[in-house]
Amino acid sequence: MAIKLSILGAGAWGTALAAGWSPHHAVTLWGRNTAELDAMRAARVNTRYLPGCPLPDSLQLNPDFNATVDHADVIVIAVPSGALRATLAALALRPTLPPLLWVCKGFEPGSRKLPHQLVAELLPTHAQSGVLSGPSFAQEVAQGYPTALTLASHDRALAQHLSETLSSHRLRIYAHDDVIGVEIGGALKNVMAIAAGICDGLQLGHNARAALITRGLAEMTRLGVQLGGRVETFMGLSGLGDLILTTTGDLSRNRQVGLRLARGQSLNTILGELGHVAEGVTTAREVDALARELGVEMPITHAVCQMLFEGLPASEAVDALLNRHIRAEF
Repeated sequence: MAIKLSILGAGAWGTALAAGWSPHHAVTLWGRNTAELDAMRAARVNTRYLPGCPLPDSLQLNPDFNATVDHADVIVIAVPSGALRATLAALALRPTLPPLLWVCKGFEPGSRKLPHQLVAELLPTHAQSGVLSGPSFAQEVAQGYPTALTLASHDRALAQHLSETLSSHRLRIYAHDDVIGVEIGGALKNVMAIAAGICDGLQLGHNARAALITRGLAEMTRLGVQLGGRVETFMGLSGLGDLILTTTGDLSRNRQVGLRLARGQSLNTILGELGHVAEGVTTAREVDALARELGVEMPITHAVCQMLFEGLPASEAVDALLNRHIRAEF
């Protein structure tokens, strides 16, 4: 069944979803930069974020926020985590809202709130909402490569309905009800991708990367369960699936941060050259502080923070991890 979809955020992921859904639904993509949208409309490509991925002729591009969300059957928020609050505040001014999905991954800087907590704060009476997450590079989704995602909502019937509606031959979406677990998996895998990039940048070998991914999953699960997520969620697409993708695939911006850190580049230089948001950088700081508050042991996350923000050389951070006290695995 075709529906009217409004996607807020014309970065790589928002554009990719818009391109992927346009053949099946009436999709309008909003971005705050009018000049960039005009350029996308003229060239039918997002040159900045998704070069080489043509946009379907049916995709509408609109710089008018209110006009974009008018009459939408579903709104998808694809802005970075740091812009989620402002986007929700703008939506809160509207008298009514359709079902709402968010695809951003991470904690709000400063408050350490997850997206669902911001939705509850700013849209307290809006119950029809959920998170879409999982192993997905924007470029591959835009090019129509097969992809599987998880859509989680506290309203299981809504999750089932939207997963069926938004799925297609090349985009398979599974329904879930563990919103917290799905959000935590999506946020923390970015931190582990930075660590994996450092590991590979130092040429520590496949054994080391496998160990890092496995122990990283243990860290993700510990914090996720502490915050109310379920263990099995971290074995699924939004946990292990997304973790494998971002720690091994060179299309991962967060993995690229780690690779460049291992080469001795400064964080400012790395972020300037990437030109895209690397959510794992801000997430690492928030997660490290949250873990210490809750008494959750997360040595990989802490080591990443030391390299990102305290100037600890990558080789020294790795030595510290390798020399930790030996204990039982579980």
